[in-house]
Amino acid sequence: MTQTPEPDPADRSRLLTPADVRALAERFGVRPTKTLGQNFVIDHGTVRRIVRVAGVTEEDVAVEVGPGLGSLTLALLPHVRHVTAIEVDPGLAEALPGTVAEHAPDLTDRLTVVPADAMRVEELPGPEPTALVANLPYNVSVPVLLHLLELLPGVRRVLVMVQSEVADRITAQPGGRIYGVPSAKVAWYASARRAGAVGRNVFWPAPNVDSGLVELLRRPEPATSATREEVFAAIDAAFAQRRKTLRAALAGWAGSAPAAEEALRAAGVDPRARGESLTVEQFAAIAEHRPS
Repeated sequence: MTQTPEPDPADRSRLLTPADVRALAERFGVRPTKTLGQNFVIDHGTVRRIVRVAGVTEEDVAVEVGPGLGSLTLALLPHVRHVTAIEVDPGLAEALPGTVAEHAPDLTDRLTVVPADAMRVEELPGPEPTALVANLPYNVSVPVLLHLLELLPGVRRVLVMVQSEVADRITAQPGGRIYGVPSAKVAWYASARRAGAVGRNVFWPAPNVDSGLVELLRRPEPATSATREEVFAAIDAAFAQRRKTLRAALAGWAGSAPAAEEALRAAGVDPRARGESLTVEQFAAIAEHRPS
């Protein structure tokens, strides 16, 4: 007896074609703006790839930032328990449920749309998110990522598309030339890796920069008596003058260069080192010894 194969979950959602994206934009009077970082994905393969690499399952509640016209939303919905989509553009936020009803009518109960600026969100409705999957607006990608990592401790997995240069900075390791504030602060929350490159032609309109996928896996925060804010202040100070030694760069943070040297030595860090050579755990140790 031949067993009927299980239907592919993706068949429950009709993805947007390039023509669909343009038609929806015209219907809703949308003209993509650089201010909001609006570049809409028009390629089926790209949104399917993002969902696949994200590794989400029907147990996951996914947060999506900047769903736009719904390309990635429609790819996510068949594979997760729920999608909470945060959209800053009021018109797009209002239109998204209708697009989902048209293209995935039996999945509408899996979607919650939050019309808000992701940087200003303080809580989200519905079930606790376990994953963040998004094509982040490129002009605010790092601040949004850091805000949501702090706001949503239940998020264990992250897969975001960002500008390629930003992807390099987020995933840079200590000792590298591009290791800096994004690298160190993201490391407070998670391990990070590049998960692939994305071409410009998958967007409408096509951006003037290349894109990259970044995967984050949540890990325990560093064991320290310093608060996150105190550690991040040390990171900011160290990289504000990254060409200087830590003794000089942290002088203002500590009150004087001798006080900075004392804090560094107490933390077991060479005062002649530079910020780009330190792990987030070392920054935490330095923060613990900031002069009161």
